[in-house]
Amino acid sequence: MAATLRQRLPIEIDQTKQAASVASSDSGSDSYDDSHLEPFTPPTFTVKDLLGAIPAHCYERNGWRSFSYVVGDFIMISSIMYAATHIDPNFGAKGSVLAGAPGIAAKWALWTAYWAMAGWNFTGIWIIAHECGHQAFSTSKTLNNIMGLILHSLVLVPYHSWRISHSKHHAATGHMTREEVFVPLTRSEKAKGTGRKVTVDGIDFDELLEDAPLYRLYHLLIQQLFGWPAYLFKNASGQAFYPKWTNHFDPSSLIFDARHRSDVLLSDAALLVVLAGLAVIFRPYGWGAMIKYYGIPYLAVNHWLVMITYLQHTDGNLPHYRAGEWTFAKGALCTIDRNMLGPVGPYLMHGICETHISHHIHSKIPHYHAWEATEALKAYLGEYYTSTDENMFVSLWKNFRTCRFVEDGDEVVFYKDALGRAQRRVVYASVPSDSGVELDA
Repeated sequence: MAATLRQRLPIEIDQTKQAASVASSDSGSDSYDDSHLEPFTPPTFTVKDLLGAIPAHCYERNGWRSFSYVVGDFIMISSIMYAATHIDPNFGAKGSVLAGAPGIAAKWALWTAYWAMAGWNFTGIWIIAHECGHQAFSTSKTLNNIMGLILHSLVLVPYHSWRISHSKHHAATGHMTREEVFVPLTRSEKAKGTGRKVTVDGIDFDELLEDAPLYRLYHLLIQQLFGWPAYLFKNASGQAFYPKWTNHFDPSSLIFDARHRSDVLLSDAALLVVLAGLAVIFRPYGWGAMIKYYGIPYLAVNHWLVMITYLQHTDGNLPHYRAGEWTFAKGALCTIDRNMLGPVGPYLMHGICETHISHHIHSKIPHYHAWEATEALKAYLGEYYTSTDENMFVSLWKNFRTCRFVEDGDEVVFYKDALGRAQRRVVYASVPSDSGVELDA
């Protein structure tokens, strides 16, 4: 299926004109000719408008229905774990079913299939816990927090600590100075460097290689494997004003208020309990077993979480706002709905990629109602509903290479690539005079 992106219009680009604009882009945004880009006019919806577009029953939460998805996820996880216990005895160099080189190949093919499936299922557990943090699991705050603490701890997430910082993300999505995660670098911040500079004889190799495919691939792999722990341990991709090593485990971190102390410590304690439990369970089988059954799926969860959240808020077609233009309604639309690998997203990951706009408009909508809410929003928002069916791995590579920085001074900004080229330009709606006075020429 050809990839389509709503809110894009057919654009005929004059290649000569584009080349001239690229050549002059290094000197700053003032010299960049963006007249060929697709125009974007900031929306004027209010929160009341957006909430009113969603059918009323979509806001209803049912704890029993939500719990059925937890049961379903754990049935799948326990089934594939049980199946995985039969891999090593039956396949391998001396496998009872298939031996020799074919057995070895089959063995690692089956473990790879287990890791893929377990990674998806573990991520599904993470997503239901995420709903608990938004109080979308049920109408009971107590039940939501108990379930969230259990489920998130099982995938080594500090539930309350994340819940608190994540609520700030929802309160200021797309805000250049209040957003909590995936905050774009500005042109001036990019000029200061990334902190990984290697300079030889005055040559900045980071700047020299920053657009080289292999160099970008290396940093993309680092982001995908370690971006989630880096966010938890040192607030990676967050606001620059946080002190170094601001993290989700220390109740004195600036992320939290004094009233959050007990919640943060409870989350830490729950993680220690899970880590101790893993050590006890796998002690008879060794570290290798723990890595195969739990460790690699955990790394897969890291990958999927970073990929999903990065692509939800990083795209050349999504605006970011400074204080003079930002509103909650505008910020809620600073995201994009995507399809995650055919049925994987809708079923195993509970639609978190496919229905993310509705989630930002009202985060208490449970995932099983988000589909209908999304259809209603599509009809209401028109061109301001943004979605794509482009393969997410293609989008990840494309956006990681091209979404490099935004301009410093503008109130509405779009990502630009390393050469200063954007995909959209801002055009403000003209406001007619309402004075009622006709002036003679």
